[in-house]
Amino acid sequence: NQAVIALENVRLFQELKESLEQQTAMSEILGVIASSPTDLQPVLDTIAKNAAQVCSADDAVIRLVEGDGLRLASHNGSIRVEVPVRPLDRDSAVGRAVIDRAVIHIEDLLAVVKKEFPNTAVLSERLGIRTLLAAPLMRENQPIGVIIIRRMVVQPYSEKQIALLKTFAAQAVIAIENVRLFKELGDRN
Repeated sequence: NQAVIALENVRLFQELKESLEQQTAMSEILGVIASSPTDLQPVLDTIAKNAAQVCSADDAVIRLVEGDGLRLASHNGSIRVEVPVRPLDRDSAVGRAVIDRAVIHIEDLLAVVKKEFPNTAVLSERLGIRTLLAAPLMRENQPIGVIIIRRMVVQPYSEKQIALLKTFAAQAVIAIENVRLFKELGDRN
């Protein structure tokens, strides 16, 4: 009985710790949004840092749609980002997340990318990326970017981590929209 109680206490403590870490991350992002109403970069950098940390990823990347490409807007983590602008196409997992307006979760890149995502295959093999999760940034039903978290090991993201990444994507959209509105207001005045 004591062992069962001890195990349950450890589980509850772990859940409490995770919940506190998530709330702290969200609070930090909201604080940066409030303190940087006209500067998007600190907000995106904070979102990328917290997404990587809270979702136990090796890195996080935020890309924004520019013309027919995805421009690097922020990066945090240990995996190199070699291309400042990626093509916006269905041959990469990141591009497909934007085009399809859907979350893309690849548990083992080496098992799928060559046939399904040929542009992602070259990059993942060169950099050693094994697990990827990408969520589109959606404003008024239109994709404006994507947030990606990556791991160097095969370790699928949990449903909770997928939901968190969607929340980080929503916060990025709020920040982008706030900056746009503040700049419009400044231009009018």
